[in-house]
Amino acid sequence: MFKTTRPPGETAMTVLRIDASIQGDRSASSALADLALAEFEAIRPDEPKVSRHLGADPLPSEAWAAATAARFVEPEARSAAQSSALELAQTVARELAEADAAILALPLYNWGVSQHVKTWIDLAVAGAAPGTRLLDGTPVLLLTSRGGAYGPGTGREGWDHNTGYLRHVLAGVWGADLSVVEREMTLVGVNPALDKFTDAAAVVRREAEEAARAAGRALAVRTERHLAA
Repeated sequence: MFKTTRPPGETAMTVLRIDASIQGDRSASSALADLALAEFEAIRPDEPKVSRHLGADPLPSEAWAAATAARFVEPEARSAAQSSALELAQTVARELAEADAAILALPLYNWGVSQHVKTWIDLAVAGAAPGTRLLDGTPVLLLTSRGGAYGPGTGREGWDHNTGYLRHVLAGVWGADLSVVEREMTLVGVNPALDKFTDAAAVVRREAEEAARAAGRALAVRTERHLAA
């Protein structure tokens, strides 16, 4: 994890960026986030950032159970593992609560959110008081990608259990002012069986990249309005 925090007394906004791809430099979702962040920074340069890469530096999967258990134990009676897990959960929750804007690159894996994203969400919930709207009114941009096509009429229509779930958590539960950019068919050019879709995939990619740039600019404007409200 790389983290830059806002200096004491500093009034500039803090931008939270979360990535979750396991694809490294080949990540389609992170590439969209790069485009969006570049446009955001063109309008709001030199803003402090908090970054966490769930794919490259996963949160420990066992921490959620320990953090949850710690809530039911008096502080002096907690085990070292429980105390450490709760501290991590509170850090994850605080990163969300203190963000003035967020850019989240969270791809679909195996028809849903990845284990890394689910652990992140579970820890954030464990680290906050029950019912806390961790992103209440915060402008958030979700960038998500899918290897195949999941739209109406496709063979996998209805198989995307990632995007709807994230919308529910980010906006419905945590209260984010959410916008979403999606890119499909990222496995075209990787899986030879999909070569016949090369032209269509190129159009989808171009449209998603244009949408990510526009969303990055809009996020900067939305954030300024949010802070001024």
